[in-house]
Amino acid sequence: MLLTLLKSKITPATVTETQLEYEGSITIDADVAEAANLIANEQVHVLNLNNGARVITYVIMGERGSGVICLNGPAARTGLVGDRVTILSYAHLAEEEMAGWKHTLVRVDDRNRVRT
Repeated sequence: MLLTLLKSKITPATVTETQLEYEGSITIDADVAEAANLIANEQVHVLNLNNGARVITYVIMGERGSGVICLNGPAARTGLVGDRVTILSYAHLAEEEMAGWKHTLVRVDDRNRVRT
């Protein structure tokens, strides 16, 4: 049996832009995405802390050090620039893989820079 467990969490990120006329996804500063152990095209859930919206989309790597968190395509309808979001990814693990499992937690500042 496979169980779905939290793999990565980025919080509390700030939406820096939205691009409605795009196929879809979320663009995340590559430094932040890599710190959270996310890869390009990986599925993520984006939870908007301002309005309660929740959207499932995929990661596009943004420019390193840019602080970009951009909701693209239909996801752009779920938030506004300045909204705070939590970004989650999940992993499917067999029960025997669960022992000692720990998710990656990345906290970012108000400019979406990884806090140390």
